[in-house]
Amino acid sequence: MQDPVGNLYAALGEEKIRAMVAAFYKQVPDDPLMGPMYPKDDLSGAEERLADFIVGRFGGPPVYMEKRGHPRLRMRHNRFSIGELERDRWMELMTKATEEVAIPEEHRTPMLQFFYGVADMMRNRP
Repeated sequence: MQDPVGNLYAALGEEKIRAMVAAFYKQVPDDPLMGPMYPKDDLSGAEERLADFIVGRFGGPPVYMEKRGHPRLRMRHNRFSIGELERDRWMELMTKATEEVAIPEEHRTPMLQFFYGVADMMRNRP
């Protein structure tokens, strides 16, 4: 079975993926729900970590793994209260980011499905 996001790096390139993550993080500071969850003194670090993770997950160089090891996403996000509202807002901002950088629909659909699965897995409260 083919991994639906494992070839997105080849299709989109690293610059487009990193631009999408930058577009996401551009929205975060002013968002009343997401803004408080992100470290104001390390927003650029959070952006870099997410971009590194996505680049590697989508078939690019494993920079995230080299720097930080296994993602352990649930463990790393456990300190945040994440419910359906937070999941849905994260998805809303990420969807806007994919649109802003013009991710083609053929790639956007599997990408957003992957993001939804991960965002839903991060929920630690109803």
